[in-house]
Amino acid sequence: MAEMTPIIETLMADLFGPLPRQGPGNAASTRKAFSLLGPLPGWPTVLDIGCGTGAQTMELAKLTPGHIIALDVFDWALDGLSRKVVDAGLVGRVHTTKQSMDAMDFREETFDLIWSEGALYIMGFGEALKACRRLLKPDGYLAASELCWFTDDPPDEAQEFFEAGYPDMKTVEDNVRLIAGCGYELLGHFHLPGRAWWDAYYTPMSKLLPSLRARYADSPDALAMLDDTDLEMAIHRKYAKHYGYQFFVCRRG
Repeated sequence: MAEMTPIIETLMADLFGPLPRQGPGNAASTRKAFSLLGPLPGWPTVLDIGCGTGAQTMELAKLTPGHIIALDVFDWALDGLSRKVVDAGLVGRVHTTKQSMDAMDFREETFDLIWSEGALYIMGFGEALKACRRLLKPDGYLAASELCWFTDDPPDEAQEFFEAGYPDMKTVEDNVRLIAGCGYELLGHFHLPGRAWWDAYYTPMSKLLPSLRARYADSPDALAMLDDTDLEMAIHRKYAKHYGYQFFVCRRG
């Protein structure tokens, strides 16, 4: 991940930290993806990459009695998750680690399950698939949501927007082929529903924007980031049927 200025890192904490989720998703989708997995060991070892403040981490802790390692680069995210872990009495089962996903310090074939909601794009989905495969035990599982085009010919305005933010964004079909090429068996995949974008992400985010514009009024960089956030929501309102997150559930071959 590129190094960011202190003002932008502070803004990210103020913008994303208070949200129920740091990206599109919901508990129902986490549970649906988990239901597509094959059998896990009684006490699986789980890695949650790009955990944020841990909405999906806490859901995973309900779905499996195993040991969960939650990884992120931001202190504010890990601190938020750590508070949830303490409040839920999960200190012995859920641990946080501050690491970049492109420099993960784990032994090969460590995990029974690797989970990531909306984060693997940071290192590129193909590179992330390869990195996760090395960390999975034989027949281990990967469940990840990835931003995808739902059409081969997306509208120009949407395409231009994502050309700046995620130029390597692929279609669902392209990612299905990529998953197979990286040595996985695809067990299932599905679109995140529309409400997974709004209920715990865009709607609470939109309510924060006016106060953040006032707080960061003297920072052109911060205001530009808030403008981009507004534009992102506007693009999604117009073009949600053309793109979205696809949850892929697969097994290491």
